[in-house]
Parts: sequence; structure tokens; C-alpha cells
Amino acid sequence: MRQHSVMLTLISAAVLSACGGSGTPGPAVDNSMARGTLVANPPNLVPIPQANGTAVTKLDPVVFKGMLEAAKPGFTQLTGVPKCEISTYYMKYITVGGANEPTNATGAIMVPSGSDPACTGPRPVLLYAHGTTVDKNFNMSNLRDNQEATMVAAMYAAQGFIVVASNYAGYDVSSLSYHPYLNAEQQANDMVDSLRAARKAFPVIGAQDSGKLVLSGYSQGGHVAMATQRAMQTTYASEFKVSALAGMSGPYALAMLGDAVFGGAPNAGGTIFTPMLTTSFQKSYGGIYASPSDIYEDKYASGIESLLPGHLSMSELFTSGKLPQLAMFAADSQPAAMPGFGAFFGAGNLVKTSYRNAYVADLVKNPCGANPADPLNCAPANGLRKAGVKNDLRNYVPQVPTMLCGGKDDPTVFFESTRATAGYFLAKGLPSAALTVLDVDSAPTGVSDPFAAAKVGFAQTKKAAIDAAIAAKQDPTQAIASAYHGTLVPPFCNAAARGFFQQVLAK
Repeated sequence: MRQHSVMLTLISAAVLSACGGSGTPGPAVDNSMARGTLVANPPNLVPIPQANGTAVTKLDPVVFKGMLEAAKPGFTQLTGVPKCEISTYYMKYITVGGANEPTNATGAIMVPSGSDPACTGPRPVLLYAHGTTVDKNFNMSNLRDNQEATMVAAMYAAQGFIVVASNYAGYDVSSLSYHPYLNAEQQANDMVDSLRAARKAFPVIGAQDSGKLVLSGYSQGGHVAMATQRAMQTTYASEFKVSALAGMSGPYALAMLGDAVFGGAPNAGGTIFTPMLTTSFQKSYGGIYASPSDIYEDKYASGIESLLPGHLSMSELFTSGKLPQLAMFAADSQPAAMPGFGAFFGAGNLVKTSYRNAYVADLVKNPCGANPADPLNCAPANGLRKAGVKNDLRNYVPQVPTMLCGGKDDPTVFFESTRATAGYFLAKGLPSAALTVLDVDSAPTGVSDPFAAAKVGFAQTKKAAIDAAIAAKQDPTQAIASAYHGTLVPPFCNAAARGFFQQVLAK
């Protein structure tokens, strides 16, 4: 989940519509090709346009620093000054959809090189999962326009990590007609297949894999990264060995978050996330609805299954009336909004009161989460709640060093998801030394706090955003809420995650 800018774009909130692929119809899928097949080897080397009208196939660190500073002055103080040249490749590979149907997807491989010791010889591999976006053309190999890709390149590839990043099935030129949003099994399979494909390309594109694999992702991508680590620890244990996991602002405790939303505390961006979830789960499992009109008010129901991801920006979805910006539920829907959540109840609401009534009735009759150490020991009858439990990640314990990062006031993916998941891991025996929980929106604990710089930097950036809103005669509270998840938190969590990985890999 990610948005209001819901997710991810770290250099600027506009990233919600980070662009990328060709936007042309996806090619037919050859059902005879195995999962993880790299459709073309070598994959396409992506040229990066320059301001003078030329294009380069290797992004020089000095040039990259100039690009980053021009976009956001001072940004390299957080990312670190780029050390490595970066070559970016666009790949297509074979995977599966939410119902295990054959499909294809695309992604990026970022390869560092150069004379700096951090850029030479065998390098660790970061398998990165991106956050929610409404843009069907989203493409992580587009370092010119995709700000999340640019941030990942700056934080990791320019510092010596080989980066593999899937665009996910249903995006770019994938032939899948929907995106299996937060389908933990499918998204893990998709990530596994992207890495399988990338590994086939490594020998011919100069990527020297050290054998060290780390996983990370932000928002939706935090959930995807954790689901992938779970799959690599269980289903694919003989094929992959993960060194560390860093989940950032992820909806890991999906059942808990769904119950909070329908119970009276909707999240920012919920009018985007809910249609993506219901379409994903209906296409994957069935049983969510007989028709979208069972859930959505008539003005929104028609065409909602094919709306996201699509070719309308976030603002266009709202201004065109395809979706309401805030109103999840009717003003008189019960239970009433919890304190602070009244803006999500009102006229022009998305979800029918009858559907919410059925969800809440099941929540009351079949509650989940009564025991934090066994939160999924429940039996909901409602189809959406069943799917939430199925894709909640509080049902295993990582066997690798794990970091969970976020911000305590996140209005999009509530930080309680991080707290509850961390609590579950500890209750189930994960050693406290193996788990790092970071709230970047907190004060340093002292001079020895390893994340003091991230916390201080976040506080300074947040204050600057408040000051800018006041200067522009805008409501600073609203300004911070709009920027918190998609713009303020991501760069600081990524910087902390990189430091965490470097510490683990140095041992």
C-alpha cells in the first residue's frame, strides 16, 4: 500500500505516477516456457537521456550526483555520494498470476561498476519490491522518469549493490489483465521468477554475484519482500539463501489493517487500495463478490476491475469521478468514524453500506487477533476477511536478520502493522538481537543510537515541510499527512536499510 502518494516515490510525492514502459499491449504468453525464463538474453541495455540531448548507457557517478542534486538539493547527503557507474537493463520473464495462470512480467537489473573498491569484484544482490502505483506503465528500469527507481539506484546500485527489481505482473507490458495486489504467494513467486531470470543474465552483462542476497521493499513492497523471504525460507529453501530482510512501512498484518479500515479507521489512499485488493483477491480466489456492484456504489462499480492499474493519474482518477478521493463509507454508516477519521465518511462514498455491514457483522462474530502471539487463529466467513487472513504474514518467523522500518504517524500504512508483526516474531521465538524495529519519527535514544542520523534527518525534513506549508498558507497538518508515507519516510528508511544490510554483510 502506499499512497496518498501512496507510496513511493521518494524524491517527490509526484511519484505516484512514476512512468516507464511502452504502454503497448503485452505479448502473448508462451505456456511452454518455464517460470523464471528470461525471454531475451542479454536483456535490453537502457540508455539514459542527458540534458544535452545525448544518451549514455553507463550512468557516471559524477553525472548521477548532479542529477540527484538538481532534483533535490542535498539529497546525496542522505543517499551518499554515488561511487559506482550504473548500467541498467530491462528484462522480460515468465511467471504466474494470482490463480497460477501462466503470464509474463518485466523488471530491471542495475549493475554497478567502476574503480572504487565498492564497485568491483563480486557484489551483493538486492531484490527490491516497489510500492503501490496506479500507473500501468510503471517501469523500474526508467531512471529518467521513475523517481522510485532513481532513489533505489542512488541508495543501492550507486553504492555497490546489484539491484533486481520486478515491475510485477499486470504492469508495463505484462499480458496479465489485473495485478495480484498483496497476494503474498503470487507476489513472492513473481519476485522469485524475476531473480531467476536476472541470474541467467548476470554472466553476460558483467554482474558478478557474490552469493549474498538481501531483500527489501517499501509499502506494498515491504509486504512483498517479507512474503518473498518467507517463500525462500520454505518453498524455495534449496534454491535461495537470504542474508537479510528489510521491510519498510509494509502492510504485513493485512487482516488487522483490513479490520481497522472497515471498523471505522480508514487509511489515506484507501479508495485506491480497496479496489486493487478486491479485484486481486476475486481474480485469485473468487468469493469476494458476485459482481463489483455488491461492494461499490453504482457510480463507481462499472469498469472498476480494469481501472487499476491503468492510464489515469491519481488526480485524474479523482477529478474524473472514477473514484472518490476520501469518502470510503457513507456519512451515516455504522460504526461511526473513530476520532480523527471523519474525513473518510461522507457523500459520494465508494463502499456500499450493505457490504460494510456484512463485513462488520463477521468481524464481530468471528474476531481475529485476540491473541497477539496467534493472531490468525480465527475463522472469518466474509470473503474479503478470509483473503486478508490468507495474506497476513504473521504466520511464520524469519530465520535471517530482519529490520522493520516506518514512521509512527503514517496515515497510509499504520505503524501498528509493524509493531504487531514485530511482536508476533518475538513471541514466536525470533531472538531480539535478530530483529531491528526503527521508527524514523522518534527522538534518538542517546549518543549510541545507530539511527540517530536518520531520526534527526527525518525531523528536519518534516519541519521544513511544515514551514513550507505555513509559508504557502496551507494547513501544515494536512500537508504532512499527504507527504508522510510517500515522500517523508521512504528515503530515511531506505538509508537505514542500506546501513543495516552493510552491517550484516560485513560480518
